Amino acid sequence: MIQSRCRCCLLASIFCLSIAAADSIAAPEASALYAQYCAECHSANRLGAVGPALLPQNLQRLRKEAAISVIANSRPASQMPPFKDILTGPQIESLVELIYTPLKSVPAWGMAEILGSLQVYHKPGELPDKPLFDADIDNLFVVVELGDHHATLLNGDTFEPIHRFATRFALHGGPKWADNGRYIYFASRDGWISKFDVFNLTYVAEVRAGINTRNLAVSHDGRFLLVANYLPHTLTLLDATDLRPIKVIEVKDGKGHSSRVSAVYTADARDSFVVALKDIPEVWEINYADDPPAGFAGWVHDYREDSGDADKNRRFPISRIGIKGYLDDFFLTQEYDRVIGTSRGGPDEQGAAGQVVDLDLKRSVATIALPGMPHLSSAITWQYQGRTVLATPNIKKPEVTVVDMKNWEVIKRIPTKGPGFFMRSHERSRYAWVDVFFGPNRDLMHVIDKQTLEIVETLNPAPGKTSAHVEFTKDGRYALVSVWDDDGALVVYDADTLKEVKRLPMKKPSGKYNAHNKLTRSSGTSH
Repeated sequence: MIQSRCRCCLLASIFCLSIAAADSIAAPEASALYAQYCAECHSANRLGAVGPALLPQNLQRLRKEAAISVIANSRPASQMPPFKDILTGPQIESLVELIYTPLKSVPAWGMAEILGSLQVYHKPGELPDKPLFDADIDNLFVVVELGDHHATLLNGDTFEPIHRFATRFALHGGPKWADNGRYIYFASRDGWISKFDVFNLTYVAEVRAGINTRNLAVSHDGRFLLVANYLPHTLTLLDATDLRPIKVIEVKDGKGHSSRVSAVYTADARDSFVVALKDIPEVWEINYADDPPAGFAGWVHDYREDSGDADKNRRFPISRIGIKGYLDDFFLTQEYDRVIGTSRGGPDEQGAAGQVVDLDLKRSVATIALPGMPHLSSAITWQYQGRTVLATPNIKKPEVTVVDMKNWEVIKRIPTKGPGFFMRSHERSRYAWVDVFFGPNRDLMHVIDKQTLEIVETLNPAPGKTSAHVEFTKDGRYALVSVWDDDGALVVYDADTLKEVKRLPMKKPSGKYNAHNKLTRSSGTSH
């Protein structure tokens, strides 16, 4: 279980790599160092064991200079001792160089490997159905603290922590609430999927669904999980009950070309998962209904063949929709009938134009002028002058782009103090909040009036430290802001007066996720 797993080398030795799998020949000394100090935690094939996978794709947020420092001096939250008295400077540098050496080929990670990784700590029905604490389950938050790989369960009425617990290394894609707040599902960049029982404050199961994972989605009925992987090029379908794998779907087009999976989301009203692909010009819709509708030219598999389950022959058919270019990021309308997507400089470099894909018509129906690399998975919608608008921050341009969702024309480009990453609002709030995540003004947070489309306030929660990722309480009365720093905080604001009401110290808090807003698919938050 996560709470008791070995953390030796969890961070400091992630920079040791297996020379045997690399494309280029490194110094024999580096290979010997890896075998001596790293293989036990990270395995000889560098796919990870008790420590994380040692692959360039899994360490994208790490720079070489930082890697050298971590190996030499260790890092907070790691139990591995520093190596500065064990390895010389050149030895450390040789190990760092191996970090960015890709594998010769994508390693196998199929049904056998996934099933072999499955760890069930508590069987279904084993734990009590009553919470161990007194709080409104609908107004709980789960806060991801990247600084030391923990999460905090927070009471959204009192803003008091209920429970703080360890997570897997490098969570990615946002935790997902399910079953009316009973469970939270986490995905790590290393492909570990963890099921956390909120009522009993413990993990109940874990499985490694991929080697490098983007995100996961939970079916609206709580029965299935679909995991999007960069490595290998697969989607992994899991039984939400105990995380047992149901199917590994190879992501290929009709000519056999494979693709990384950009993201997967749940389209509740359609009983479907919607999948964006990074290397194939297609959007996939995978239906999980008991009786899938016509139009899904799919495939059939046996479901839980060893279980004798009545759902043994359940179908999970795929509808493949050809599109213009590639999608790296996308947004689903509140009606779940259209996908708005864009490329972040994909194979066709078409990132200047977003496109609208109609899931019923099964084709692209419009384009949108979005040249600033929008972060569409953080986009939100609201009513403006009798019409629905979409607003998105942009990663490469200092503006918020506001789009009319009827004709897909840009209504306004709101200038900001720098490129942003996260945008949030609430149906009961007159304001939308957007960070200035990139550049010298990263400590600022803009507040936009949703009816005038003007910035009415610019907050500075912690001068010199990055401010990011707002989330609202279920009633919209309070907005919570992350100070994204190892010596960071969660800052609670009155969402109407914009005055600070509380500050909780935390270790580099990133995302925070309110149970009600996520489960009801609030138009003010990402899904």
